[in-house]
Amino acid sequence: MSEYELPPLPYDYDALEPHISEQVLTWHHDTHHQGYVNGWNDAEETLAENRETGDHASTAGALGDVTHNGSGHILHTLFWQSMSPAGGDEPSGALADRIVADFGSYENWRAEFEAAASAASGWALLVYDSHSNTLRNVAVDNHDEGALWGSHPILALDVWEHSYYYDYGPDRGSFVDAFFEVVDWDEPTERFEQAAERFE
Repeated sequence: MSEYELPPLPYDYDALEPHISEQVLTWHHDTHHQGYVNGWNDAEETLAENRETGDHASTAGALGDVTHNGSGHILHTLFWQSMSPAGGDEPSGALADRIVADFGSYENWRAEFEAAASAASGWALLVYDSHSNTLRNVAVDNHDEGALWGSHPILALDVWEHSYYYDYGPDRGSFVDAFFEVVDWDEPTERFEQAAERFE
């Protein structure tokens, strides 16, 4: 059984200052994200042991731990890749065109995304919905509640309190504004193009 590992940040811990502090990135990446990686590995180990012994008393809990921790690991990885010290721009090319086509304008998309970020108890996501071949914003609670089956995350914003309370206190809106100062569309654009090529 392969073991999941914490990927390194794609930039230095202080690279997103003053928008996101070095302290928050250190805690968030090294403690919180590592915890989800550990939780996923532990759950997979439990499932493997249960399959071997035939004792499934703890299987239901382990299955829930896989979706919670696995989704936490995947979304945190996308979150780090959705930002960079060179960010703060708007999307361009095919993704920008699709945002306009599906939301009417970039401004409409951003307002809706910010509404998702305000409402979520976990994540605001821009996803590619493979069933309707459209982009959608979704508000996901925890890591795995409210997700849309068949959708592929394009852009991820973590709005758990550990993402912003040290820097912004209860002012989540200022943290969301700060995210747009460091958002980097290169990785999200690549993910969109891969999904669109596969399903359209």
